[in-house]
Order: sequence, then C-alpha cells, then structure tokens
Amino acid sequence: MTYRYKVALIFLIGFFIDCVNIFMSAVALPSIADDMHVSTSSVAWVANAYILGLTLIIPISTWLAERFGSREILTASMLVFSVAVGLCGMASSFHELVGWRFVQGIGGGLLIPVGQALTFNLFKGDQRAKISTLVMAVALIAPAISPTIGGVIVDTSSWRWVFYCNIPFSLIAAGLSWLWIKEERPVDLARPDIKGLLLVSAALGCVLMGMSLYGGDYPAMAALICLTAGVTFILLYLLHYRRSKNAIVELSLLKSKKLSTSIFIYYAIPGVFTGVNLLNIFYLQNSLKFSAQLTGMFMILYALGAFIAMLICGRVYNRLGARYLFTLGMLLHSAGIATLYLVNSPSDLPVIIIAYCLMGIGGGIGANTAQTTSLLDFEGDATHKGSVIWNINRQMSFSIGAALFLMIYNLLLKHLESTQAYHLTFAIAALIGLFPLLQMSNLNTQKERHAQQNS
Repeated sequence: MTYRYKVALIFLIGFFIDCVNIFMSAVALPSIADDMHVSTSSVAWVANAYILGLTLIIPISTWLAERFGSREILTASMLVFSVAVGLCGMASSFHELVGWRFVQGIGGGLLIPVGQALTFNLFKGDQRAKISTLVMAVALIAPAISPTIGGVIVDTSSWRWVFYCNIPFSLIAAGLSWLWIKEERPVDLARPDIKGLLLVSAALGCVLMGMSLYGGDYPAMAALICLTAGVTFILLYLLHYRRSKNAIVELSLLKSKKLSTSIFIYYAIPGVFTGVNLLNIFYLQNSLKFSAQLTGMFMILYALGAFIAMLICGRVYNRLGARYLFTLGMLLHSAGIATLYLVNSPSDLPVIIIAYCLMGIGGGIGANTAQTTSLLDFEGDATHKGSVIWNINRQMSFSIGAALFLMIYNLLLKHLESTQAYHLTFAIAALIGLFPLLQMSNLNTQKERHAQQNS
C-alpha cells in the first residue's frame, strides 16, 4: 500500500468512527431517556455534547498538528477518544454521560480535519473526486450498519454497549497513526491565534447552547441570552479577523463559491436529515411502537439509496458539474422528507421505505457533490485552513439540524397533537431543504469553469 493510501485509510477510519457515533447513538436516545429519566429535548445533549466537543477543537487542530506533529496528534486524539468512550459507557448519571461525550468529541475532532487535510494534499485535481468517493462510501457504510447494530444492542443488551463497541476502531486508528504517519513539522511556526480561538469557541458554544435550550424545557430568556452572546462573539471575531495576520479561521476562503455553496448545501441536506432522522426515531419508537432494531434498519435503505447516488456522482460529476447535481439532490431529498408526512400507523411501512430511499438518493447526491466541490479551489496550507472551515460547518450542520427541528417540534406540540406536530415539522424541513436552490445561479457549471481556466 502506498503512503498516500495509508494516510487515507487512517482518515477514513476516523471518519467512520465519527459517523458511527452520530448515527448509532441516535437510535439509543429513547432508551437512554427512559433509563436516566430525562426528556426528549434533554437527551439530545448526548449528541450535542459530542458535536460541541468536535466543533470547539477543530479550529486549533491544524496548529496543534504543526506544533506537535501530525503523527503525535492523530495518535493522541484516538487514545483520548478510546478512554472517553469507555467512560461514557460506565456513566452513572446523565450529566456524567454528557460530560464524557464532550471529551469524546474533543478526541474525535482532532483526527478528522488533520487527517482530511493530509489526505487531500496527497490527492490533487481530478484525484480528489476519487478520494471523495471513498469518503462518501464510508459515510454510507457507517449510517447503514451502525443504527441497525445499535438497535440490536439496545433491544438485546444495553445502550452502554453502543459506546463500548467503538473502542477497537479507535485503538486501531491510534496504532496506525503512530506507525504510518511521516509528516515533517514546519521549521517556523506562526504564533497561534489564541484570541481568535477563544472568540470562535465562545461563539460556537453559545449558539449551540442557545438553540438547544430554546428547543427544550428551559426558560426562553436563557436561550435568548445564549444566542445573543453567540452573535456578539461572532461580531467580535469579525473585528479581530480584520486586524489579525494569522486568524484561526480564515474567512477569506469563503470567497470561493465552491466552498460557500457546499457549506450551504450541507446545512440543507445532511444537516436537515440529521434533525429529521432524530425526530423520526422518536416518532417511530414512541408513537408507532417500532423496535429500536427496526428503526435502525431504515438507515440501510438510506445508505442503499446513497450508494446508488455515489455511483452516479462518480461517473457524471466532471461532465455535469456541481450545480445540476446539487439541484437534483435537494429535490429528491426534500421529496423524501415530505413523504414522511403520510406516515400515520405501523401499516405505513412501505411509505417509510420510499421516504428513506428518496432521502438516501438525494442526500447522497448532495453530500457527495459537496464533499468533492468544497476544497477544489485550494492547495497546500490553504487546504488545511479550508478543511478547518469545512469540518466546523459539517459538525455544526448536524447539531443545528437536530436542535432546530426539536425546537420546531416542541413549539408545535404546544398547539397540536403529537402526530400532527411531527407531520408539520417534516413538512417545514422539506421546505427548508430547498433554500439553497436560490443560490444555484451563482455556482459555475463544470463547463463554464473549464472555459474560465482556459481564458
């Protein structure tokens, strides 16, 4: 195996672990809520804490890799992850579980952007479409098998084993990182942007906290204070960014239409799906009395649809370009979400199957195209900085999607019966998922891009 494929394998293992921890733990949330006597909105913190840890460490991950070495950081990240995931399984209280999930997220958040930047710098030009296909293959396999396996674990054993089963994978990633990574450290290291890091971390933390509080059983004023603080920290970072020569998050990269559009798409497709799927898990298990195993098996259909989409994207991306694929992905994905509006009883199983197949095909087209398109404009150090922005966006989209639709559902539940609230939330999600259509005219087609390069 060549060196670049060894690096890619380490990144793909880490990416697999990340996907597993989002989807496998989601199917266990109803059981965790029952076991620890917490509400639906509160138990979402099991997912939010993990994503928050990931998000807060991502901005400094590149500097840490430069300071201490990519091999050392990747190895340490997976060791921290291994310890934290074990302690999640042993948690005796809900707050303890949430705390260790946060630490687990910090461990995982170091591997993904560093591993992605190392990998994408070794696969350039058209080769990035190939490695993006491998990334999306992992993104399909993990959601396909992890909810089903998680459902079996929850139904036959305990939700705690949903966490324990991650340990072998993280230890393998740690060992391979130590043995295979051979990146040299830079001779001259720029001073880290500590002030910028603190402002970004505070902004992300406050926004996530505010949305989660507003979507739960907490005073609206507490949520408003957090959201206001988040906006304030964002504005402060913008002022800081204008004065800094080495800002922790390089906002100038957002001038790339490929990166900015891909970010928007990720909120509209994977982000929306995360919230819809989480809500549907509670709907199916609590309202329709489906088992955790059956609930998890619907993700196999999603992955099958996304696999078909991956094959399509790999063949036609360079011919059609991102604009047409993004549009098709959004339309199919939102059609699948809208189909969930028709689910009223366990006998509507065929409707659920159609919905997840449509969401899978549309989601696979959109996510695969975004993954391929996002960093096409960058090379070298710009790839590292672009990877930081991309991975912050990726994690934030998951958390914001979950918080947003739990919030919408809880607000509707005050005025509607439970099933009606679920259905209306799905309808709203389908519309939100179409918002980026308004931006498609700003994205050059592949044909136009080649014309510009040749001019």
